[in-house]
Amino acid sequence: MNRLFYFCIMEKKQVKRNLVLAILFFLPVTFLLFLYPAQHHYNPLDVVKGNVMEVKNLVVGDTTVAFANHISVLGFAGNDPMSKVTALSNVKELVYDKFKGFKKFQVVIVVPLGAEDRANELQKVVSAYENLEYLHFVFLNDENINALYNSLGSDLPLDSNLATNTIFIIDKDLNQRGRMDDRSDAERGRQASVYGLLGYNAIEVAELKNKMSEDMRILFTEYRQKRKGTFDAATRRENSLKSDVSNEEN
Repeated sequence: MNRLFYFCIMEKKQVKRNLVLAILFFLPVTFLLFLYPAQHHYNPLDVVKGNVMEVKNLVVGDTTVAFANHISVLGFAGNDPMSKVTALSNVKELVYDKFKGFKKFQVVIVVPLGAEDRANELQKVVSAYENLEYLHFVFLNDENINALYNSLGSDLPLDSNLATNTIFIIDKDLNQRGRMDDRSDAERGRQASVYGLLGYNAIEVAELKNKMSEDMRILFTEYRQKRKGTFDAATRRENSLKSDVSNEEN
């Protein structure tokens, strides 16, 4: 009787142990199976404006700066660059530091001719602890700064100093990237009016961390898949449209 009781206890312990081992094995596998389709089915970052004006023949040190064939973060520091120290520091910490290891990534800050010394002060502050080799200050006359800015899609004009706290994403093909629909899930649920995100406020830490960082990651993923030949924008767009129609019908 005692042996039978002991045998039953051992059997229960064995079953429990096997159950725990099975859970420990299959739980990570199940998680990866859910994660896998999420990694391969995403909406590419929207082109919100095409034909952004190229900055041609601009030499900064030993580097020739151009938008073509680069993924660029573009900013405008104006005639008083030091007034943008907070904005540029945020860009450095939340965007530059995260993506500086990616091929063809750069941050381009436009400054009017005549403000070179003040721009150098700003650069010294931002790069006090490391050499920011992918951060370039370029100097243009007022006419070209306005022309470049007007080639972008933007909700607001440059201020009187030819500056703005908004920064923009420019892809390798001179397209401005952003979001055609920046509504939250709650706003979509109550069918709020559609609004986009054309640029990112460099003063708003949350916007850089939660939106711009994610959008940059998506853009780099797109170009990586294009290099591998696995990117299919048409299929993704078609699936997205089908999803939108289904949601409307429901």
